[in-house]
Amino acid sequence: MGCSGFESERTGPPNIIYILADDLGYGELGSYGQTKIKTPNLDRLASEGMRFTSHYSGSAVCAPTRCILLTGKHSGHAAIRDNDEMTARGDVWNDPTLEGQRPLPADEETVGELLQERGYQTGFVGKWGLGWTQSEGDPTTQGFDFFFGYTCQREAHNYYPTHLWKNQEKYPLQNSSFSAHQKVGPGQDISNPDTYKQWSQKDYAPDFMVEEALSFIRQEKGGPFCLVYATPIPHLALQVPEDSLAEYPEEWDQKGPYLGDKGYLPHFRPRAAYAAMISRMDENVGKILAELKRNGLEKNTVVIFSSDNGPSWVGGVDRDFFNSCAGLRGRKAQLFEGGIRVPMLARWPGKIPAGTQSDHLSAQWDFPATALALSGVERSQYKDGLSFLPTLLGNSKDQKQHDFLYWETGRKWQAIRKGDWKALRAKPNAPLQLFNLSSDPYETSDLALHHPELIEEFKNLMSTARTPSVHFSLIQ
Repeated sequence: MGCSGFESERTGPPNIIYILADDLGYGELGSYGQTKIKTPNLDRLASEGMRFTSHYSGSAVCAPTRCILLTGKHSGHAAIRDNDEMTARGDVWNDPTLEGQRPLPADEETVGELLQERGYQTGFVGKWGLGWTQSEGDPTTQGFDFFFGYTCQREAHNYYPTHLWKNQEKYPLQNSSFSAHQKVGPGQDISNPDTYKQWSQKDYAPDFMVEEALSFIRQEKGGPFCLVYATPIPHLALQVPEDSLAEYPEEWDQKGPYLGDKGYLPHFRPRAAYAAMISRMDENVGKILAELKRNGLEKNTVVIFSSDNGPSWVGGVDRDFFNSCAGLRGRKAQLFEGGIRVPMLARWPGKIPAGTQSDHLSAQWDFPATALALSGVERSQYKDGLSFLPTLLGNSKDQKQHDFLYWETGRKWQAIRKGDWKALRAKPNAPLQLFNLSSDPYETSDLALHHPELIEEFKNLMSTARTPSVHFSLIQ
């Protein structure tokens, strides 16, 4: 398919901005039913575009989702299938000079590389997590002309780091060095808000990231660009500037502060901090939308928003208080719906019908095929991903459908969704659980004993959907 059917006023294919939140639950946006957390800009994105109700993350944890999003391969074929530290390099948890996780192999073909071939300028801003600077997974050698942010997921546990990375150079910030995994110590006054101020410093990393994203957009030279904006919010630790924290009521946190006893940093007002982080992310999305309009790029840019997996369960997060999963079972690191069903919003003024909703069954490994279709290429050689461009344009009759969706994570969990049916297990030798998501979206009734023929089918699919991996074998 050529790109003539959806060319912009600029002539040629549209710009693409993919915004990836970090650990944002399915129910944490107003457009998905959230009532406590304010997300006006993302809600506007939904009202001006399309809201997806059956969209899935690539994985239930960070690094594999990023790999899957960029390569179009599901976790049975992806090079990175779990969060994985390169411990052979040394003590990565205690040596601050060692940044970055297992690198994305050099021979992986990313959407950035493919769009570069189509004449796109490409940028990645935010949390990378697919290899350290000057490794084979360096973002500037994996298809991105520009990079700014954290290369390392561990470093991203602290929103006040001493530095970020700009391309292959350190970008210093005015913060002092401290461990991102501390507790309120013995003898410290847990009821005094001043006790917690040591973990809030001057330069808040996400503020610098959005400014670099805006700068990348402003440098548009008349040709198309693709920007992946992978904000670390709302991944822990709970850290947010006071001006955002003040938006939420103090009475939310009457049960007391979070002391850092369940991982990550303490916070005096944990519920308010969590909501404030998401609202600050929403504010940054608003800045991106405003920059597009200011530069006359709004009608020529496809904006997609999603999350890398479901919400966390440690570090002071209160999923129940916010109904973070909108009733879905499970959370981050699990393959129940709450761990992998994520919001997805898409806006393209004049092309994507405003205020619409789609239940098209899709996943983040569909993004590269969709981006290439937007650039004017039908890339049929994608083994796992399918372009959802027909759905975006309101042409559901032309939309190809997945035979099934497959996930594995934690080297143990496996799941398959085929139509309304979903099978999963928490370890490879465990019995399969079976759910009908049409009648039981909250996965409350295991129907495995009632459908032995489906169990056999899903067992076979789980065996054939994956290829062996040297680094990410399933643990029996």
